[in-house]
Amino acid sequence: MRGPEEGQERRDHNELSGTVYGSAIQAGTVYGGIHIRTEAAAGVGAGAGAGSMAGAGTPHVPWQLPPSVAITDRTAELDALERHRARAAQEGHPTLAAISGLGGVGKTAVALAWLHTLRSHFPGGQLYADLGAQSPAGPATPAEVVSGFLRALGVPTQQVPVAFPEQAALYRSLTAGRRLVVLLDDAATAAQVRPLLLGGQNVTAVTSRWRMPGLTVDGCYPVHLGPLAPEAAVELLEVTLADGRVAAQPDEARALVELCAGLPLAVRVAGARLAARPRRGIATMVRALTEEHDRLEALAIEGDHNVRAALDLSYQGLPPAAARLYRLLGLHPGPEFGGAAANAVLAGDATELLDVLHDANLLVDTGGGGEFPAEGESPAGGRAATSTSTATGADASTSGGIRVEEDRYRFHALVRLHAAAKAREDEPPSEREAALRRIADHYLASATRAEEIIDPQHLTMDRDYDNEPVVVADFGDDPESALDWLERELPNLMAVIRLARPAGFPSVGWQLTDALWPLFLRRKFYEQWRAAHEEGLLAARQLENRAAECRMLTSGGVGELGMGGHERALEMFEQAAEVFRADGDALGHARTLNYRGLAHQRLGRLDRAAEFFGLAARELPRCGDPRAGGLARLNLADVALARGLHEEAATDADAAYSTLRDEGDPYNAARAATLLGRAYLGLDRLDRAEDRLTTALSALRAVGADYETARALESLGGLAERRGQPDLARDRYRESLDLYSAAGRSESGSAQTVRAALGRLEEEPPPGARSEEQP
Repeated sequence: MRGPEEGQERRDHNELSGTVYGSAIQAGTVYGGIHIRTEAAAGVGAGAGAGSMAGAGTPHVPWQLPPSVAITDRTAELDALERHRARAAQEGHPTLAAISGLGGVGKTAVALAWLHTLRSHFPGGQLYADLGAQSPAGPATPAEVVSGFLRALGVPTQQVPVAFPEQAALYRSLTAGRRLVVLLDDAATAAQVRPLLLGGQNVTAVTSRWRMPGLTVDGCYPVHLGPLAPEAAVELLEVTLADGRVAAQPDEARALVELCAGLPLAVRVAGARLAARPRRGIATMVRALTEEHDRLEALAIEGDHNVRAALDLSYQGLPPAAARLYRLLGLHPGPEFGGAAANAVLAGDATELLDVLHDANLLVDTGGGGEFPAEGESPAGGRAATSTSTATGADASTSGGIRVEEDRYRFHALVRLHAAAKAREDEPPSEREAALRRIADHYLASATRAEEIIDPQHLTMDRDYDNEPVVVADFGDDPESALDWLERELPNLMAVIRLARPAGFPSVGWQLTDALWPLFLRRKFYEQWRAAHEEGLLAARQLENRAAECRMLTSGGVGELGMGGHERALEMFEQAAEVFRADGDALGHARTLNYRGLAHQRLGRLDRAAEFFGLAARELPRCGDPRAGGLARLNLADVALARGLHEEAATDADAAYSTLRDEGDPYNAARAATLLGRAYLGLDRLDRAEDRLTTALSALRAVGADYETARALESLGGLAERRGQPDLARDRYRESLDLYSAAGRSESGSAQTVRAALGRLEEEPPPGARSEEQP
């Protein structure tokens, strides 16, 4: 088994302190060349996609709100919300409003109708998060939401802080001077909302089934929505039908909306059923809905009778195949899904059946980009198309597969609960289990395909699929597209990981966690990294799968290193080492030597780190992994430099460079060349240092490795300074600082060293300048 290795990913550090976003230039006297560098960074917000930022001087402006739709009879509530905003703005306070009410009453619709009118007054953007109070996977954590918001606001992935308090502080700092609106949809508690509140002159709207008196201390203005008045509900029914039946049958129309209790969702669902039957009178629907109400009351089903009655009638009117898709989709654990997931549910093409459910107002089309209409309102927006394919196992070749448009859908929370209830009522347990496993296998196979595209050097462990062929998403062969797919689907992937063990297929839990390795390593979703590996480890131990247990320990330990949990990481690496030793796996045990050395190095125990790296350098080649042995020599050189042992560092770095180059690892070979150049600098062998550092710089620039490029430039700046070339030294140092910042290391020890060197050089007069004391 081969686990993750240090240096495999070139941007594997994450430190942040004092980074400035936006336009900021502060300078005294400037000499030499000036470099202004921009870093494009993808940012994905919670619940919706976001684009990229143009650079550090051009803050990204997200527009994440779902589209607004026409609503009826909410003028009083909208006027009250706007009066509250105007008053808060006049007093210099942020605006906070909470909209509560029954499920299906139109809370999100009212919030969107209000917030969309504010766009011209709030050019800083719009953020949206589904807090998931009704989600099967449980409510979203504030940390998940804030990290998504930071990416949406253009913070490069490497610069998103690890700890939630730091994330929250950065979020407040970034938004304090902007004018933006935030919609926190379907909140569970005030405690979930409070860390997400903004200061400044910003607007935050919260929707929830529950009133939130706990937010009163935060200046919250409460709005509780009641059902629509009968006249407004009839108007909504008329808009839904748009065929004259309401005008021709006014008494029946009023009776129908009264049975819907004035809830927009119920009116829409009932209207959609009538619209599909243009020759049917409204009285027929009234009789059927009355009978359904009586049945629900007899069964003593608690709450939401009016919506459930309408949903039951609509469900009963579906074609059998569409009804089966509906109830099985109720088993989907995540917040939204694509056409490929629906195909997996049926083990066939679900495209036409999805259209049937959409037309019946049972599914909401999210438009393919994370946008969806409000609860209880009519769908709006176009459909974005990508492709999916059917493949055997983890083979994602599109040849011979079923190709469909990849629309995105979600259920209203009440509709999802209804669909899940119908699955329990109308599907035998074996069918439910099989459908859920097909969903899980779809995400596992798709994530595994993404892993293979992004990180082909990482040894993928065996995958256990329940049935083949498995439906695999088609995101092309581009690593960035594969990463984007993993990030977009992360809520669904995490939901599958959480349910896999309780649902009876623990292998999916650890295997899907394993497949997420390249996403976690590159885009630093640390909260999910830790949660996934904790669950994956439990699953591996339940299965008594020792190889899987070690993979979860080593991959999870690397995440702990990134989060600053060095002691915890060391503990995990030592647990893996003990398992490998007990099983007689010499290669696996040798690989943990490198991991343990890294943990000791991060803990400042350089002598102990050198012992582990030395053992790894000897053992790994003997066990058949010369590349990992080369990485151990690279780590040895790094420790030797930190201890001032330049000859020793040069020997180890030179050996690491030769091994890694021969093993076809140009990135880590370039890292070794940088260390070799730094060792030569320490030995005052300047020509050799220049040769190695220049070689390293060229290779590192070619792969966009910001942090390692910064290290090479720092050393080249030192070389220029030693040679009496202050202008060139300043040039190198400035570019190095810029790259350290881009890599999220603006306050690292290396960056501080460069900053001090620049300060020293800039205090010196340029060549030929006259001193003030010179006559």
